[in-house]
Amino acid sequence: MTEEVNVWFNKTVEYQGKELMWSYVMVLKARELAHHLTGKKQSVNFMKPEYQVDSVDSDDIRRKIQSISYADGKNLGFSKGTFYYMKKNVESEKPFFLNQHVMTRLDQWDQSVDQRGSTSDPVE
Repeated sequence: MTEEVNVWFNKTVEYQGKELMWSYVMVLKARELAHHLTGKKQSVNFMKPEYQVDSVDSDDIRRKIQSISYADGKNLGFSKGTFYYMKKNVESEKPFFLNQHVMTRLDQWDQSVDQRGSTSDPVE
């Protein structure tokens, strides 16, 4: 879990016109709070910079996962459990996240569909 926290703290965000790591922004915000508590500063703004989570649950991804059969999912290298829960997450309206290796396999699916589509098109 500490590795995951480190990954998030090492991401950058634009703050005060610069690209800074979240860990440094947290230090700046702690200092801002300390200045507020000691009376050196009148207000504290914890809303800037905004924290954003990169979500991949777009409608395109949802449709893509729904269009893949279980046999094709197995051919792409998904385990039954992983693919089952991907399909289940797609059916719910809640946001979900996908690991990088899952996204890579979905891109492979796009490429294989494009290749099948281009070879099956009639030539005029």
